[in-house]
Amino acid sequence: MSRPEEKDKTFHGLGIAPDFLKRLEELKFYHPTPIQLKSIPISIQGEDMIGIAQTGTGKTLAFSLPALQRVAATKKMCLVLAPTRELALQVEETMHKLGSAFGLRSVAIIGGVPVFRQVKALRSKPHVIVATPGRLIDLVGQKKIRLDKVGILILDEADRMLDMGFEPQIRQILATVPEDRQTMLFSATMPEKITSIARKYMKKPLRVEVARAGSTADQIDQEVFIVPKSEKGKLLLNLLGEYKGTVLVFSRTKHGAKKIARAIRNVGHSSTELHSNRTLAQRRKSLEGFKSGEFRVLVATDIAARGIDVTNIELVINYDLPDNPDDYVHRIGRTGRAGSSGKAISFASPDQKRDLQTIEKLIRTRIPTIPVPEGIKEVAFSSSAAPKRRGRGGHARSGGGRSSGGRSSSGGQRGRSGAGGGRGGSSGGGRKHTPKRSKRS
Repeated sequence: MSRPEEKDKTFHGLGIAPDFLKRLEELKFYHPTPIQLKSIPISIQGEDMIGIAQTGTGKTLAFSLPALQRVAATKKMCLVLAPTRELALQVEETMHKLGSAFGLRSVAIIGGVPVFRQVKALRSKPHVIVATPGRLIDLVGQKKIRLDKVGILILDEADRMLDMGFEPQIRQILATVPEDRQTMLFSATMPEKITSIARKYMKKPLRVEVARAGSTADQIDQEVFIVPKSEKGKLLLNLLGEYKGTVLVFSRTKHGAKKIARAIRNVGHSSTELHSNRTLAQRRKSLEGFKSGEFRVLVATDIAARGIDVTNIELVINYDLPDNPDDYVHRIGRTGRAGSSGKAISFASPDQKRDLQTIEKLIRTRIPTIPVPEGIKEVAFSSSAAPKRRGRGGHARSGGGRSSGGRSSSGGQRGRSGAGGGRGGSSGGGRKHTPKRSKRS
């Protein structure tokens, strides 16, 4: 995967210790991204810092590397707070890859897994704890974990944690950890609530910003269809036939995600779903299956909008516009990651034009409106369970699974051809014949 690296720069000269430089080379990190280049020298010095950057720009390494180096030097504990279980696991994995070579232990403290396993892991006195706020507060209340040794506190995707209602827990944790600490806050946006937290709980933080708040990656091609709600499902199936790579579909609700995923399977595309009604094991299986190519399409609620490191997603479809305009930025940031090209298509009903204008005002960009292809009504969209068929031995088997045709050469399932012209493969999926774009009234 291509990354927005500073190709004429290296990690040398940023204050990184020789052993950690060697470890970076072993992990094939040779050139820093802009956020890494700017933030690592500051954080290695122990300064409080606020890092603002788009998703997919290397923020995890930007704070993990200096944090581990300072843990090794100061013998203090590092605590990382993350908004979702998936992101916490991803951050812990990075910490483990970097730190295990030096005997630095890390553990993830998240909901959805047995508490006794985490308590057992805490007995090993880990150097780094990566946690979701709710489970961490629970274990602190049960006196299973103490935060008095924390010397480095990192808030990852801080704005998302606030959006998810974690502000009381975050303030409780900030009031519990020692005042004599280094605090680093990383986010894609900078709402007033974060500014308030920074003023109260951080010591003259330095601000590093490599992209203005609300900005989207230049390499993401954005479009919107103005389409009645009743026709969105049919349009979705048309698009899945036209694009051949991996597709991430965002639904506003958990019920909607389940319904959409089933309808996609019913026409032969491999699909899975990701939302909070699924267990942690189910969510991890869905993500791993999407990463590996087992599932071509992932249908998700905003739980997957940030921090999920899935590379080479060709297309993001906003089946429903997000309730929060900021989430539009994070959703489409799942494609076009780290310098690669991507495509983002949104569906808006005729009565959502004002919501669309709010998003455009935030991103300071007008999203081109594309006419709905003719013949869209020819594609059936049904989320009802596929009829059961008899397998060998008389046992009923559920239909609607993956198409027996297998995957196409570009990595996607064979789908029905959509009306309105074919698209290219996984390199970006541009239209062969671009229809004249209509203006919104």
